[in-house]
Amino acid sequence: MGLIATAIKEKLTKNFNPDHLEVIDNSHQHASHAGAQAHAAKHGSGESHFHVIIVSEKFEGLNLLARHRAVMDVLAEEMDGKVHALSLDAKSP
Repeated sequence: MGLIATAIKEKLTKNFNPDHLEVIDNSHQHASHAGAQAHAAKHGSGESHFHVIIVSEKFEGLNLLARHRAVMDVLAEEMDGKVHALSLDAKSP
């Protein structure tokens, strides 16, 4: 697991104490895209595309948009250029 994926996992674990968490780096699927090499050169990492699956009691009673906003707020630093794309499955148990 790379530095960005590790940071994502650590922040989500700290803030949501999830019952289940997967941080999947899908960057390899986008390596041939025009911006992938520029992104890697700028950020020192080829990590750019992620899929996160998180199940947490902290999402109880929140609608889909509120769950996604909560996660994006926690990952604001990563989403400010380090991560190009993030797909998210955020659920309550």
